[in-house]
Order: sequence, then C-alpha cells, then structure tokens
Amino acid sequence: MSEKKEPGIWEGFKAFLMRGNVVDLAVAVVIGAAFTNIVNSVVKGVINPLVGAVGTKNLDHYTYCLKDPCTGSGDTATGIRILWGSVLGATLSFVITAAVVYFLMVLPMAKYLSRLEARRKAKEDTQEVIEVTELEVLKEIRDALVAQRASGQSRE
Repeated sequence: MSEKKEPGIWEGFKAFLMRGNVVDLAVAVVIGAAFTNIVNSVVKGVINPLVGAVGTKNLDHYTYCLKDPCTGSGDTATGIRILWGSVLGATLSFVITAAVVYFLMVLPMAKYLSRLEARRKAKEDTQEVIEVTELEVLKEIRDALVAQRASGQSRE
C-alpha cells in the first residue's frame, strides 16, 4: 500500500508565494504607497493653496468649536473642537486618488480588455465560417465522388 504524503508547510508556503496573485498584490501595495506620496503632494502643493486663497493655507486649521472656550493648540487646547479641515483634506486626497486610478488605470484597461475580447470573438467567428466552408467543400467532393461512382456503375 502506498501512502499519499501530504505537502508540508514549507511546500504549501512556496506554492502560495508562487501564485501570480500574491506578486500582483505586493506590486500594487508598493505602487499604491508611492502613489499616495504624489497625491498628498498635489493636495498640499496645489489644492491647499487654492483653498488658502479663500482662507488658511493649511486645511488642518479649519475647525469648529463645539464647546467653548476653544483656545490653544495641541496638548494645551481647551474646549471641544471638530477638525473638519483635516477630514476635508483626507476626502480630497481620496477623491483625487480615486479619479487618477480610475481615469489612468481602470478605464484604459477596461477599454483594452474589451478590444481584446472583440478581437477574440471576431477570430472565433472567422474560424467558424472557415470550418463551415471546409465542411461544405468536403460535402461537394463527396457528392461528386458518389455521382462519379454511380455513373461509372451504370455504364457497365
């Protein structure tokens, strides 16, 4: 009797790492981290100054005092503040990131994949037409051979 040996932990781990999804995910995380720096720079270097034209240059300074007196900053702050400016900055970062990812990555990839699918489908249709045509030619040859045999037998 031969006993089937189950793969060990190391073999399972190697198989997990060799899957394409793990490598793709690692690349996505690294690219995402680098991309976050770009988006944060755009928000701090472009968006914040535009907002600063109306108010302060730093969105973190936009607050609302929920319970007076709101004085001081950091550990010496008194009162209860709602830091809606930092929420606005994070929201702008998210929207910019989502827009760039969608318009520069998702949309072009979707168009590319749809073109590939259309080409594949057209190729399948062409292959089907060729197969049908070959079948028709073979039927004609068969019919011609049958007709030749029939005419050859009737002469004898």
